[in-house]
Amino acid sequence: MFGSLDISTSGMVAQRVRLDAISANLANQNTLLDAQGNVNPFRRREVFLAPGSPNAADERGRELGVHVSAIGEDQRQILPRVHDPSSPFAFKDGPFKGYVAETGINSVTENINAVEAVRAYEANVMAAEATKQITTSALRLLA
Repeated sequence: MFGSLDISTSGMVAQRVRLDAISANLANQNTLLDAQGNVNPFRRREVFLAPGSPNAADERGRELGVHVSAIGEDQRQILPRVHDPSSPFAFKDGPFKGYVAETGINSVTENINAVEAVRAYEANVMAAEATKQITTSALRLLA
């Protein structure tokens, strides 16, 4: 009976984690230095979801819902470079001498992803509310 609520709840948690990652991407879109002070532009974070939730299973033992399987850096992303030899972050030698590596995080794309995550969260809230109303109605009929 509570499987539907487990599914909706796991979806809400997963979308919240996605929003956290999107917020971190937007907050660090101009970050060029790592924790040690080396030039290492921030790479956007991606949230990977997987079916099933280790904490919720139905009577047949099948895992319900969704869970966050990993949060990783986007390695497919090619970091753009801008020619600015006067910058203290510019490459000093090599083929990219005078160029500054940037994060390449697109705020428009991140905002679209945020809207998608919010709408998915809202859909899960509505599904949970519908499940609660159906359960309440069924208990009212039984009483």
